[in-house]
Amino acid sequence: MDVFRCLDASTGAQRWAIHHATQGNLDYGNSPRATPLILDGLVVLYGAFGHLHCVELETGKVLWRKDLPAEFDAHEKLPWGFCSAPLAVDGKLIVNPGGPNAGLVALAPRTGEVLWKTPGGPPGYGSLIAGKFGGRMQIVGHDATSLGGWDVANGKRLWKVMPGRKGDFNVPTPVAYEGQVIVSTERNGTRLFRFCQDGLIDPKPVAVNAKLAPDTQSPVVVGARLFGGGGGLHCLDLKNGLKQIWLADEGVFDDHVSLIASDRQVLASGMKGELWLIDALAPSYKVLGKLTVLEDETGLYAHPAVVGNRLYLRGNDAVYCFSLPS
Repeated sequence: MDVFRCLDASTGAQRWAIHHATQGNLDYGNSPRATPLILDGLVVLYGAFGHLHCVELETGKVLWRKDLPAEFDAHEKLPWGFCSAPLAVDGKLIVNPGGPNAGLVALAPRTGEVLWKTPGGPPGYGSLIAGKFGGRMQIVGHDATSLGGWDVANGKRLWKVMPGRKGDFNVPTPVAYEGQVIVSTERNGTRLFRFCQDGLIDPKPVAVNAKLAPDTQSPVVVGARLFGGGGGLHCLDLKNGLKQIWLADEGVFDDHVSLIASDRQVLASGMKGELWLIDALAPSYKVLGKLTVLEDETGLYAHPAVVGNRLYLRGNDAVYCFSLPS
């Protein structure tokens, strides 16, 4: 069963809910994984079994719904389900059902009309990003086996990069940095790629750091530094060949950790409800504060959100709102 809830941000009271029956059994439960997309008074909701819902943000009224695997003949078994957040770019809603004739699909946000679809393979588990790379607006992200770029206008695949070592699950989402793209995976480490003037990628990385090799965590950028979790919290120098600036090997960073970046700090959220506020500009690892906000919790994979001076965190049985110092 897909269940999506809209809560009052101040009180936590439920404003509306969407329930949709599903069939099957996935690792880590059957609940939705993808972050909802809010777009021009709409919210797009994506379930773990590939059901896409477009609803009015204010009322929860369903405007349209699609079963993406059925409509686009995507029958590859995904043990972790569909995880990629829907992407909005140039008036299009981009999803990746992973059908042989519909690796990526562009939909009209208000109607669900298919604007284009492009051949491809099964999806990866990370989200897609969009930006101008090599002077060309494109969608960048993983399918099940490779990194790729697609033309926003028509969906044509522009390029493909196969990793040196096979077997990545492609969970972390790529990061755009000054017209380049940063990719981190568990078997191939962290790589920085540049682009040619025609929008094609240079398949040879500009820099590689084999030690930052996360299986699920997406890294973040602050200034010219990259922060990523997995076997500790890594701080890498983006201007100096991804050289390690420091490594924090506290146990909380060994498991999955969610990272939120500002222009000076990184907020890390651990699997057991711990929060760590880290100085992102200090020459060495410097903790500004740490706090356990949820007791007796384990396995917290949901990414927290910061809105103004409030932190929203989903535990296993409830959603929590915390006030942050100004």
